[in-house]
Amino acid sequence: MTIHDTEVRRIDGKLQTLAEYAGQVLLIVNVASKCGFTPQYAGLEALYRRYRDRGFAVLGFPCDQFGHQEPGDEAEISSFCSLTYDVTFPMFAKVEVIGSGTHPLFQQLKKAAPGLLGTEGIKWNFTKFLVDAQGQVVSRHAPTDKPESLAGEIEALLSR
Repeated sequence: MTIHDTEVRRIDGKLQTLAEYAGQVLLIVNVASKCGFTPQYAGLEALYRRYRDRGFAVLGFPCDQFGHQEPGDEAEISSFCSLTYDVTFPMFAKVEVIGSGTHPLFQQLKKAAPGLLGTEGIKWNFTKFLVDAQGQVVSRHAPTDKPESLAGEIEALLSR
């Protein structure tokens, strides 16, 4: 099973696989609306708008496992993202990224790109995984890494 085979639920409730994004460079992020890193939505959207025509997408996966920072339902999350940050990149239904209920996508991401000292755990919201056009996880970035700091790495992957 590859990243592209993984089934996900869009924020509107529709099921799909990530095969729709095969051939694109992806930045997959666990997001939250009431987090200190929430302003990163603006940087993520800027990356998406800058590179989407070249085969790049940001995929946002809301998560409420860290400090109850994503308390809303999908409709509230969608409205917040649209109205507050003019988010146009694809958003998905809430997922778990740690523990026994971890979504299969995040199981794959964490295994392919372990964190500090080789741990697979995700420590907080806005952990970012960069995936190449073939669906291989290339790198993992901490919540403190600003989206714009990934531009060079994204450019390199898009130039392959």
